[in-house]
Amino acid sequence: MTSAVLKKQHEPSQFGYINLLKAVAAQLIVLHHLAFYGPMADYVRPVFPDLIGFLGDSARIAVQVFLVIGGFLAAKSLSPAGLPAPARPLSAIWHRYAKLAPPFIAATLVASVASAVASRWMVHDSISEPATLAQLAAHAVLLHGVLDYPSLSAGAWYVAIDFQLYAALVLLLWAAGVLVGKHVVRWLMPLLVATGITMSLLHFNLDPAWDSWAPYFFGSYGLGLMAWWGSDPARKPGAVTLIMLAALLPTLVGLMLEFRSRIALALVVASVLFVCGRIKTASDGNGWTAINKLGKISYSVFLIHFPVCLLVNAAFTRFVDPEPELQMLGMLIAWSASLLAGAAFHRWVELPLSRAVQFLSDKIDTRDWLKPDSGKAGIVTLR
Repeated sequence: MTSAVLKKQHEPSQFGYINLLKAVAAQLIVLHHLAFYGPMADYVRPVFPDLIGFLGDSARIAVQVFLVIGGFLAAKSLSPAGLPAPARPLSAIWHRYAKLAPPFIAATLVASVASAVASRWMVHDSISEPATLAQLAAHAVLLHGVLDYPSLSAGAWYVAIDFQLYAALVLLLWAAGVLVGKHVVRWLMPLLVATGITMSLLHFNLDPAWDSWAPYFFGSYGLGLMAWWGSDPARKPGAVTLIMLAALLPTLVGLMLEFRSRIALALVVASVLFVCGRIKTASDGNGWTAINKLGKISYSVFLIHFPVCLLVNAAFTRFVDPEPELQMLGMLIAWSASLLAGAAFHRWVELPLSRAVQFLSDKIDTRDWLKPDSGKAGIVTLR
């Protein structure tokens, strides 16, 4: 057999439908930011008003796909059976930060440089003011929204919210574990999450003042959690019905109280994940290969697309005539360049940083940090 055939035989199956959702959502977010921020879209709008209007407005809710999938996969990794866990919450929270933050910090620095370059070619609201050290530090610890610092890149808020939601889930699982001890209480976590969904959708998500905090987004994230637990084949049909009703009812009430398209989309995505989120697809065929690759690089595309789009916008503003056809070409170039940059960023930045963090994880032990009498109070554990 050839090496190519052997490689194909050993390629593991993947959650193809999740990758499909991630791939589509990532493209919509790139196109939304192109339509919303860049001057190229202003020249194209008279020719394609409906398309640019949709991308600049409605397409933004595609981020709900990532929120629901985030909850679905968090349940898979932290509490696959819906039971209280983990015994070492700080270690779990640190792992999440170490996964999200290093590539985010790198992309933020790239965005700062891109803004400086773009400012030489055009004047536009999408260009950030020169970053301050305090602003960069706030981004590094994922507190820029909470501390009211302007984001240096579009979508930066999502990374901070994802971390908040994950940390909140970890602490909730840990607190529930402390509460029940060694007893197996299969209904406790779904009940707590259903309560969180209800509070989020009926109160916090109705108040924009909360949009820098996890409770504002917990409704969507919680739907993802419930979709994983509800689709557990080990659960009895009655338990599955109760879990899905506990997620569905507060969502429907929230939508009747005030319809929000983003919450309606989150409900649809959670329903799709409930039906086919656990299905693994073979990693063969050109279609699934492309989908899985786009899903794999979706985080990198999300991080790096804004500085790429900003630079292309600036270049076309400075050097290209403001003809709709030429500016449309610029939007297509920016979109394509964002995908290529995302693939390169994934390979040369995200993965190496992940390996470096894993290396540190093998060297540092959090348990020493947690022991008050260990004499190593400054050590953070990663294992």
